[in-house]
Amino acid sequence: MARLNYVELPVGDVAGSRRFYSAAFGWEFTDFGPSYAATTSGDVDLGLEGDAEGATAALLPVIEVADLEAARDRVVAAGGVVTRPIFAFPGGRRFHFSDPQGHEMGVWTPAAGEGAAA
Repeated sequence: MARLNYVELPVGDVAGSRRFYSAAFGWEFTDFGPSYAATTSGDVDLGLEGDAEGATAALLPVIEVADLEAARDRVVAAGGVVTRPIFAFPGGRRFHFSDPQGHEMGVWTPAAGEGAAA
């Protein structure tokens, strides 16, 4: 079953954002390169995207699915528009789309052997 399990924030200062969320909520982050960090609780996690080229303009809700290509095909058939084709990242693969109202979201699947959809 597809489920919302991730929210990505575009941030200008990954280290500062980590400090804030750690102090405010006690969250622990894992670094995934110099410009990205994320909680890895296994529930709904938070990603901090510090790379301006990779960042979206607003919050990016991300939906986990078992079959990424099938999900992309269903999104397009339902009237969504792929805004970023499937790409790999540490831990899996994802794509971005806009729904008919213009909301951008991501869809991802974990790498083999990782995550709930594996």
